[in-house]
Amino acid sequence: ILSREELTGVLAHELSHVKNYDIRFSTLVAIFIGIIVILSDMVTRSMFFGGGFRSRDDRENNNQLGAILAIVSVVLLIISPIIAKIIQLAISRQREYLADSSGALLTRYPEGLAKALEKIAHGPSLATASNATAHLFIANPFKGKSFTNLLSTHPPIEERIKRLRGM
Repeated sequence: ILSREELTGVLAHELSHVKNYDIRFSTLVAIFIGIIVILSDMVTRSMFFGGGFRSRDDRENNNQLGAILAIVSVVLLIISPIIAKIIQLAISRQREYLADSSGALLTRYPEGLAKALEKIAHGPSLATASNATAHLFIANPFKGKSFTNLLSTHPPIEERIKRLRGM
């Protein structure tokens, strides 16, 4: 359904992901986020199964400190994966903008990718997409679902088109 110029824009976008080392960068971000979550889990487990930071001689005086540290560790256990996911999504969206601009620089014709994105946005919905495969699409495959748009790895198509046309 794409013309030669539109297909060139899409291919330049995808090749820009390779040129910008997006897979390596995403892997490093995932490792960093995994480390944060693991450390949070370790602190929580040490609080509950290791008896906190109480000494043998002074168990009664440290109960308040232990309770405060337990509450903080539980809050970190709950919040750290959420914050990690938000960071990952923000980085992923910025890498999409970078691939758009790098692809436009490669082809010297940003309108090709902008027209392709318009066709993809107004085309038929992709029923085969799932949350596990959504990041593989050039546009968000879940059209009209506001909650999935909020947690999407891709920025809104309208914003991408606006930025491409502003080049």
